Amino acid sequence: MKEIKKENLMEKIVSLCKRRGFVFPGSEIYGGLQGFYDFGPLGVEMKNNLKQLWWNWMTREHEDIVGIDGAIITNPKVWEASGHLKSFVDPLVECKKCHHRFKADDISAECPDCGGEITEPKMFNILVPTQLGVVEGEKQNAYLRGEACQTIYLDYKNVLDTTRLKIPFGICQIGKAFRNEVTPGNFLLRQREFEQWDLQWFCHPKEMEKWFEYWKNERMAWYKSIFANPENLGFYKHEKLAHYAKKAFDIEYTASPAVKEMEGIHWRGDWDLSRHAEFSGQDLSYVDLETGEKFIPNIVETSGGVDRTFLFLLLDAYCEEKDRVVLKLYPKIAPYKVAVFPLLANKPELAKLARSIYDNLKINFMTAWDDRGNIGKRYYAQDEIGTPFCVTVDFESLEDKKVTIRERDSMKQERIAIDELAEYIKKQLE
Repeated sequence: MKEIKKENLMEKIVSLCKRRGFVFPGSEIYGGLQGFYDFGPLGVEMKNNLKQLWWNWMTREHEDIVGIDGAIITNPKVWEASGHLKSFVDPLVECKKCHHRFKADDISAECPDCGGEITEPKMFNILVPTQLGVVEGEKQNAYLRGEACQTIYLDYKNVLDTTRLKIPFGICQIGKAFRNEVTPGNFLLRQREFEQWDLQWFCHPKEMEKWFEYWKNERMAWYKSIFANPENLGFYKHEKLAHYAKKAFDIEYTASPAVKEMEGIHWRGDWDLSRHAEFSGQDLSYVDLETGEKFIPNIVETSGGVDRTFLFLLLDAYCEEKDRVVLKLYPKIAPYKVAVFPLLANKPELAKLARSIYDNLKINFMTAWDDRGNIGKRYYAQDEIGTPFCVTVDFESLEDKKVTIRERDSMKQERIAIDELAEYIKKQLE
């Protein structure tokens, strides 16, 4: 296996994503828009697989977690209560010559080489404003959400009132967030529109320590289960903490050539529910029906970037082996699970049998069809997009009703009966 330099790996992944239909630059025909990307045919399949894997793990494997899908735009008072209007800011400086703006904290690394003089820092709120209403001059100011978790706090009481959940319990969500990033870049690592998955775990204040460690370990174990090289994952401990936090850790992809943070495990205490109770005038406390104790639940948050995880999985899975490129993706995340080929496309009897196998498999698996070029090139094309299995129909198949199935990583081939093929692939994926 060829060793790939970190500085070249991102370039290779960006090229692969565009060339094979994983990720496209947003609004590309108009010159693009910095910080915005579209997920192509393969990218949307992979991203949906990834989100479904997370969702199933949260809601099916944990009976005390339920999900919501909150609105992107909320009452603007939400962001006042959450502290974002005051604290969600970055200090900016501007070059007086080229008029480029930079984060003051990053000026040593991003200072323009035009030689221009730098202005004094000015504060810049990175919430994305919008307006509601149809009459000019009468529109209501609002914001696109800067993080996905706030709607969970807003719906906490509704969830309690409509379910049989008791403390401790969790509410999870996958949703879009928007930030006016000053310096978007590094492909999907820093965008202005992105997707987050969040778990907010509500518990008794006296049990925060236990649950914080529990979810820290649980989330790391989940990530390690889907990465080809789990040794590239680690924890980063935050020393600088929010005033309400006792602990904060990041789960990092340590082999990343740039930003490493993938998910944060945060000790939020009773900050969020207390603030929303104060600003809304609603009682958001919890009453233990067995003991009669009334308290504001404390919260352990696990908040991760879907797009960042998507990118880190690609970086982690990318390999160059002799004359092939292969994405060694976790099979359940791969865009296609299986590809079907007739050995020779110009032989109607092979194409007919292969097409019937394809039609049968696509009912249960995302299945690719390819009858172009020679069989070796077809294998390598599927390797490059991470397809775990390739099925080839040859002349023997017409006689023995078996096909050749090839596994992506080892390239091992074996003969499988056609009527056993679907069950075989299912077992391999499980």
